[in-house]
Parts: sequence; structure tokens; C-alpha cells
Amino acid sequence: MYLFLFTALWVVFQYVNSTKVYESQDAQITRLKDRLEKAEDSIQTLTEYSDGRYFKLEDNEHAYTYFERFGIDITDLEAKIESALVSENQTSGNKLIPYENAMGVFQINKVEVLNHKWVIADFSDGTRWGEIILLYDVAKDGSIGFETLQSVIYP
Repeated sequence: MYLFLFTALWVVFQYVNSTKVYESQDAQITRLKDRLEKAEDSIQTLTEYSDGRYFKLEDNEHAYTYFERFGIDITDLEAKIESALVSENQTSGNKLIPYENAMGVFQINKVEVLNHKWVIADFSDGTRWGEIILLYDVAKDGSIGFETLQSVIYP
């Protein structure tokens, strides 16, 4: 009789213990699946972002070679180009933007350096927007010159 009671208690103990272990492992598997899904989403997002930023100066080996050939320091070059473009914004407008505006002045808002020669920029007057493609040239003394190649304004 004692053997039967002891065996019954042992079986109940094993059942309860194995149920707790199973639930614990199941919860851990669920957490790991969630982490894996988030990691895969992050990888997908980064892949899409890197594909979208194919044209950028910092990863363009040909552009680096071009600047090195002419002895131009490329440290913070994108920031210098952006600063030079934004500094062209005046209270009377920006001379690089080939549109006249009766309501206000067009100012360059955002700049993206594509390679060692081209820049694309976004401009607006607060109500109308446009984009402009510029040719830039960096002189050996570090000065940056710009020439408007093409522009578009949205109605």
C-alpha cells in the first residue's frame, strides 16, 4: 500500500515538473522566434536602405580615387558641399535655382551628394517644391563651385 501511494506521488511530481519544464521551454521558444522575426525585419530594412542609397559619395571608390588624384582632402567633403550649397541661400533667394517666385524666395533645404561631380537638392518657398541637379567642382584650395544642370518644380 505504501509502495502504491509513493508511486502515485512520484508520478504526480514527475507530471507537474515536466509540465512546468515544457511551458518554460515553450515560452523561451516563442521569445526566440519573436527576436528572430525582429532581426530578419531589421536585416530586410537595412538591405532596402542600402539599395536605396546606392549613389553616395562615401562608398564610391572611383570618387575617392578622383579626389586623391587631384590632391583634394575628402574628409567631411559631403558636409562641406552641403554647407556651401545652403550658404548660397540669401534673403533674395538662391542664385542656383533658376525659377523666379512672386510669393517668396526659393531656398535649398536638403542636399544629397551623388558622386564626385553631381549633387541633387530639394528646394522650396514654403508652398511650392522642386528639385535641382547640380554639377560641383572642388578646387585644390578647397573652394567649391556649382553649376545648375537641370531642375524641376512641382505645381
